[in-house]
Amino acid sequence: MSTPAEESGSGAHLPSSPPAGRWGAVFLTTATTVFLAELGDKTQLAALLLSAQSGRPVVVFVGASLALICSSLVGVVLGRWLSTVMAPHQLERAAGILMVTLGLWLGRQAVLHLAPLPLAPS
Repeated sequence: MSTPAEESGSGAHLPSSPPAGRWGAVFLTTATTVFLAELGDKTQLAALLLSAQSGRPVVVFVGASLALICSSLVGVVLGRWLSTVMAPHQLERAAGILMVTLGLWLGRQAVLHLAPLPLAPS
């Protein structure tokens, strides 16, 4: 049975299971990438502050870990679905455009917050 992406000729295809030797490479790449991406992130800073304020670092760790697992699950499920309807190069391009758009929007928000426009006199 073929996927919608294969039927449409977009070329997107995921094997049902990765080759035996690749599991470790995928796991290590994923763990390293997520670890490095989260260093100094808002989530890490929030966990630091919550741990300091609550005095309950274990509870904060468990809560933050559960939240990261759940948000990662959303990304994995969405990524798996998107890979069945889009070719890999389209998915990469869409992700890049989304990241640039979010960066520009957040930058605009920061500029507006730091230097609000003066109100016109009434």
